[in-house]
Amino acid sequence: MFDHPEFDGHEQVVHCHDESVGLRAIIAIHDTTLGPAAGGCRMQPYASEADALTDVLRLSKGMSYKNALAGLRLGGGKCVVLADPSTPEKHALLHALGRHVQSLGGRYWTAIDVGVGPADVDVVADECDYVFTRASEYPAGFDPSLFTALGTFTALRAAAEHVWGTDDLHGRTVAIQGLGATGRDLARQLHEAGATLVVADIDRAVVSHVVNAYGATAVDPATIHAQPVDVFAPCALGSVVDDDTLPAIGARVICGTANNQLAEARHGEALRAAGISYVPDYVANGGGVIGAAARIYSSPTLDESRAAVARIYDTTRQILTRAAAESRPPSDIADDMARRIIAAAR
Repeated sequence: MFDHPEFDGHEQVVHCHDESVGLRAIIAIHDTTLGPAAGGCRMQPYASEADALTDVLRLSKGMSYKNALAGLRLGGGKCVVLADPSTPEKHALLHALGRHVQSLGGRYWTAIDVGVGPADVDVVADECDYVFTRASEYPAGFDPSLFTALGTFTALRAAAEHVWGTDDLHGRTVAIQGLGATGRDLARQLHEAGATLVVADIDRAVVSHVVNAYGATAVDPATIHAQPVDVFAPCALGSVVDDDTLPAIGARVICGTANNQLAEARHGEALRAAGISYVPDYVANGGGVIGAAARIYSSPTLDESRAAVARIYDTTRQILTRAAAESRPPSDIADDMARRIIAAAR
């Protein structure tokens, strides 16, 4: 593991197993300089344990940088559970996972992510004190993942101002890849702002809903990145910008809710060379942790949480402005800023 290409001096990587329920999970704690590691729990049927390890190492490092740039007193961590989230054993798996998280004594706080929603986090909380984004923490019907969509919408407006001189999205065309909770709410906000939507998802029912509700145009998921639009918003899983997809991307801006959108760090420079303004994923999707993780050490109201998420606008503008002035990829600028914050605290 220490020679793994995604290993970045991680403080702790815990392989969790409970034979009684078939739990296989990995918790990665990247850095706790700023505070306890915080990051969501992802549940999906990875093709292999190697794939799961790669994902959790990348995601936990991203959480360190995300929390640092968000100004939170939190480090970075992540958890992945190797299972189909539709399994009838889900609650048993989450209870077992909760016991493993509890055993870390607060070094890692877990939350929602792909395959794990707010109600699921309440299940984890049956066995664990170190959780946030619980459904029971919010008004009925409110999903804390909406903070993520709000932050991405805010970052997208900032990117539009940088590229086109105005953050008014009326008349802009946006291609959204993935219509989960965050992708759907981003579509809603963009529609209300007057944008024209092109969407794709493997779930046809969700696509039909967004098409009917917001007048979106549906396309094949395999071609969503290549649409002739102003903005490409990856809102599914990661590594969507790679050697195969990058030459076909026609958008001037990439800004979405997905994690780890660049397959490799070098693709940040490739995007810059192509004249595409990329909002680093952990900046664009930082609204989720900004809006929800403050509950680890405070009790903000919803309005206070939304106001905190609004800071993403200025952070995005600062990164894009510096990237243009220094002729460097925004992804490199954001990484440098986060590392300096952590180093200063250390």
